[in-house]
Amino acid sequence: MGGNLIREKYLAFMEKNGHAIIPSAALVPENDPTTLFTGSGMQPLIPYLMGERHPKGVRLADSQKCFRANDIEEVGDNRHTTFFEMLGNWSLGDYFKEEQIKNFWIFLTEEIKLDPSRIYVTCYIGNLDANIPKDTESAEIWQTLFAEKGIDTKQVEIGSEENGYLVGDQGGRIFFYSDKNWWSRAGGPSKMPVGEPGGPDSEVFYLFPGTVHDKKWGEYCHPNCDCGRYIELGNSVFMQYVKTETGFANLPNKNVDYGGGLERIAAAANDSSDVFPTNHKPILEYFEKHSGKIYGNDEKLTKSFRVIADHMKAAVFLVADGLEPGNADQGYFVRRLIRRSVRHADILGVKEHTFANVVKPIAEMYKGPYPYLLEKSDLISTIIAREEEQFRKTLESGLKQFNKISLQINLTSKLVDGKKVIDKSVPPTTKQVISAQNAFDLYTTYGFPIELTEEIAAEKGLTVERANFDKLMEEHRDKSRSGAEQKFKGGLADSSEAVIQLHTATHLMLAGLQKELGGHIHQAGSNITAERLRYDFTHPEKIEREVLDKVEEFVNNAIKVGGEVTIEIMSKEKAQQDSTIEASFWDRYPDEVKVYVMKGRDGTIFSKELCGGPHVSKLEDIKGKFRITKEESSSAGVRRIKAVLE
Repeated sequence: MGGNLIREKYLAFMEKNGHAIIPSAALVPENDPTTLFTGSGMQPLIPYLMGERHPKGVRLADSQKCFRANDIEEVGDNRHTTFFEMLGNWSLGDYFKEEQIKNFWIFLTEEIKLDPSRIYVTCYIGNLDANIPKDTESAEIWQTLFAEKGIDTKQVEIGSEENGYLVGDQGGRIFFYSDKNWWSRAGGPSKMPVGEPGGPDSEVFYLFPGTVHDKKWGEYCHPNCDCGRYIELGNSVFMQYVKTETGFANLPNKNVDYGGGLERIAAAANDSSDVFPTNHKPILEYFEKHSGKIYGNDEKLTKSFRVIADHMKAAVFLVADGLEPGNADQGYFVRRLIRRSVRHADILGVKEHTFANVVKPIAEMYKGPYPYLLEKSDLISTIIAREEEQFRKTLESGLKQFNKISLQINLTSKLVDGKKVIDKSVPPTTKQVISAQNAFDLYTTYGFPIELTEEIAAEKGLTVERANFDKLMEEHRDKSRSGAEQKFKGGLADSSEAVIQLHTATHLMLAGLQKELGGHIHQAGSNITAERLRYDFTHPEKIEREVLDKVEEFVNNAIKVGGEVTIEIMSKEKAQQDSTIEASFWDRYPDEVKVYVMKGRDGTIFSKELCGGPHVSKLEDIKGKFRITKEESSSAGVRRIKAVLE
């Protein structure tokens, strides 16, 4: 049972249970300044978990593409990947613990037909200081479900993950952990700021009894052990509390946020503790063929197979969502994925230019749910091949330079007449450290991302002087920032009310520009802070002040008239056919899009535009007078406006 079938079964199951199926958001989140990538299924749903009404109702489900950059170094074991899909369902003030837990159990045991005797669960142990009780309600629901299958439900209190390694699983079935089973954006209850929502969660694990516990992680195994015997399949968050000045209070609506790893569930369905053969088979087969090595035969080579398989799939999806390899922000991670893959291909003995050849096999795997991968496969192949070629030109010489550096580090002795003596011309060193300057030279001259240098160093028992390297990099960036104002950084600075008001006003401004100058005007980029908006748009020449005054008048009139800001959900294809809808960067949007409609109380449609939000709900909520402070050239064929609300 592969991932495509499991995704299909899950969405059909949730739809049968009254959930509206929503599309996956892009891997690069729109207007979210807090993160570079969409790293969880709930991330695009945060506004609705915080109280905003979703146009599709109170029961939602999807399969969300995710990329977690902080997991790059973890890739190589049997379960960690940077790219994955998160099966998700949400109840926005509708059902709560009982229906959620029962539905998940039915899906796993009846739809996917996992062995219930190998399912283990965790719940929240409670927090006496915060006056938050132990989640016995979830435990009792699980206890009933297990009992119906004749399965013993011994309960074990573990507390911290560290304590789990000291006490082990003790033959338990239901385990209670502390902060590991609490969800909020800030962490455990003690870390939450006032106003932050959160709640207990219940995680589900699958046991692979054939996997032997590795004591390098700790003396005893438990569900949250990193040895791989237990693999987490999914997590149901019960968002029911809000932090107050005096402690915690119940939220007006109790929400459910469930996320389950599609690739991990697929591996469990195939009775494999290794997610790679099930979810990355075409990539593994390609590199087996071209390396002459067999996946799984050698621990070191198996790690290289896994790194390549994960990183190439991630790179294909990121490039398809509009990214290219670069030295900053999201582009840096695309570059890092490809360059790390090149190095591990060398370890496998595959030294020819090859990565572009796995783009279409990856796209074929996903031609059902994500057909755009095949449509863009030639472009993706070109971008990946270019990056591989660029790095291969310097990789061999860079590795030679690295070896020279490592040989010199502790070279404090030499041979004289066949005997070793101390070479006093070489200063002794007590630590095996690659200097910041050497690491910096490897980056600037040979294109080695610092993390790649650290990885190779670790293999040789060395460390890297990272703190000073970061200082050198900052100095390097400062020198490279001539004309920094002209270097465009997109998106919203934060989600404050001032930013949201200016963001909404930007929609009106674009509509005003099109009204005065024509339909050729489209967004080319934006950057909005609490103090001002900066907006780039397509137009060939300077705009006279009298035209800008008319645009200001259009915006201020819309604010004065007032009216609703509503959301229409429609297919991207339908939106593209509607000439009244404004949009830029069509390729960044999913197959189903949100159109924000700004309609005045007098019936006037001021603006209809694709966007990811956030916006005010009423035009009169935009406070102050809109004023354009500057209009200038940004680049060839692109103008820039700066404006404020005052």
